[in-house]
Amino acid sequence: VQLQASGGGLVQAGGSLRLSCAASGRTFSNYAMAWFRQAPGEEREFVAAIRWTGGYTYYGDSVKGRFTISRSNAENMVYLQMNSLKPEDTAVYYCAAADGAGIPTMGRTYGYWGQGTLVTVSS
Repeated sequence: VQLQASGGGLVQAGGSLRLSCAASGRTFSNYAMAWFRQAPGEEREFVAAIRWTGGYTYYGDSVKGRFTISRSNAENMVYLQMNSLKPEDTAVYYCAAADGAGIPTMGRTYGYWGQGTLVTVSS
């Protein structure tokens, strides 16, 4: 699976952005998908995940109620709608895919990673 993330940019606090991740290479619908982020000098942080069935979603505590993950198997896309953005959301956001079982909130579950897209939230 090849993953291409896009949609990052500069936004003011309180604003919104929608990240997209385009998947190609294999049967996308069989994969769990996730977003992680990494701020400068910080460890990678789980943001959100969605099961391949699309029925189950998971969110990191810091983004619950503000971010929404969704997917379109027909379009081979996964999205992250980010609302009420805060300066502490500033990071490079990575999409990831997993084709096997594993804890959806952990990075080691995912064998495929995109190149990342930078989100900067100004105060």
